[in-house]
Amino acid sequence: MRIIAGFLKGHRLYFPQNRNIRPLKDRARESIFNILMHSKKISFCLMGAHILDLYAGTGSFGLECLSRKAKRVCFVENQLDAIKILKKNIKKLKLEKKTDIFFSNTFHLINNKKKFQSKFDLIFCDPPFADDNIDKLLKIIFENNLLKKNGIIILHRNKNAKEKLPNYLKIIDEKIYGISSIKIGKILF
Repeated sequence: MRIIAGFLKGHRLYFPQNRNIRPLKDRARESIFNILMHSKKISFCLMGAHILDLYAGTGSFGLECLSRKAKRVCFVENQLDAIKILKKNIKKLKLEKKTDIFFSNTFHLINNKKKFQSKFDLIFCDPPFADDNIDKLLKIIFENNLLKKNGIIILHRNKNAKEKLPNYLKIIDEKIYGISSIKIGKILF
């Protein structure tokens, strides 16, 4: 695993030996950023953005955002092994001043929005593929008004997942990579 672009391009990241942690593959991450930066369907500026990386794992998505000039990333993870690697990656890249790490259950944390300093321009949701609470997660994000008006939500799911998404989430783009599905959407306010 490595940083794909930006001022940290080429830096290698620590990754888990624990098979329960599923890092976002370089190819899928690169495709997400290509869509964000070049799609005619999406108008998004990463420079200066505030990012919420839910189920952050080793932090590859949020760290890529920082390398591409995002202002700040809040990482949320509840597995100790992943948190240890995430902290090592942040320290290795000298990004401590641009990050917040929350070792917490995602649902508990985002229900307590006072923990966050601002709303987010982009929320990346990468729960375990077996987790079938996406509708609940999106509802809490919506009800707690965590996303800025023109903000983007990205869902990384198993391509075979049969999840019913809420009607206030408009999917703008969707791509399939191997067993993964990447859905990019906006909340309709």
